[in-house]
Amino acid sequence: MPDFATLTIHHDAQNPRIARLLLNRPEHYNAITDDTPRDIRAAVEWANADPDVHVIVVEGAGKGFCGGYDLSQFGEGEIDHPCQQERHPWDPMDDYAFMKRNTEDFMTLWRSAKPTIAKVHGAAVAGGSDIALCCDLLLMADDARIGYMPTRVWGCPTTAMWTYRLGPMRAKQLMFTGDVIDGRTAAAWGLANEAVPADQLEERTRQLAERIAGVPKSHLAMHKLVVNQVMLTMGLEQTQQMATVFDGITRHNPEGLWFRRYAQEQGFKAAVQWRDSGKAIPEGDEARALVRAIESRRQPGQ
Repeated sequence: MPDFATLTIHHDAQNPRIARLLLNRPEHYNAITDDTPRDIRAAVEWANADPDVHVIVVEGAGKGFCGGYDLSQFGEGEIDHPCQQERHPWDPMDDYAFMKRNTEDFMTLWRSAKPTIAKVHGAAVAGGSDIALCCDLLLMADDARIGYMPTRVWGCPTTAMWTYRLGPMRAKQLMFTGDVIDGRTAAAWGLANEAVPADQLEERTRQLAERIAGVPKSHLAMHKLVVNQVMLTMGLEQTQQMATVFDGITRHNPEGLWFRRYAQEQGFKAAVQWRDSGKAIPEGDEARALVRAIESRRQPGQ
């Protein structure tokens, strides 16, 4: 079996037609590092090249599916990634190239010729929701949570799957609020295929995976291409392009810079608590003034 830094993949012990892709950084809530998108792509490619595999189950080790990008590293550090520039001027196309690569890596789950099932317990939030929603099917525990809180400040979901999975009205509600919803609500809204009690999630996922695994691979691939083509015709790739550019802007505009400086000074947990509380987020000239004040306090000798 292949060896990866952030995940594992192997044949299911009971059915070799099922591949189990396990996000495997449980001590960090399976948070996304620079390695994670590349590992997902390589693992999906491995499963697609294996003639025995018919379906891929994507799940998380430990307490949840995935808590998003590892922002204790990215948010508080001096440089988030090669394109989160603390040098000026910021180059949006460098940022776009970096984040688009991550998006394309996550989208290997969507483009995979073999169906993918996200099995979500705990939470699939922020970038973790991108991974879950790039899968073809979504099964959730009743009490699991899914959402993209950084729409309140410092983020735009680059895979742009929410509208295609939920429809415009529900997608706008979640994007405007940054709220998370539980598995029951996700199923009622049509985002999740099913929500079941947490202690039944593994058994229900296995039942669905085994049902799919009995279908010839060629049939699965053809049916998936037909459905995916509808989403492509609706403009999925163009929407992802816009969302990925906007993601970079949200991290570099006055509000995004305030959030980052506040996280650097007060810690990311404090910044997230402000973001998610519903308290008004500083914007415009107020945000610029707060950024200048924080930066002055961080200067040597201040």
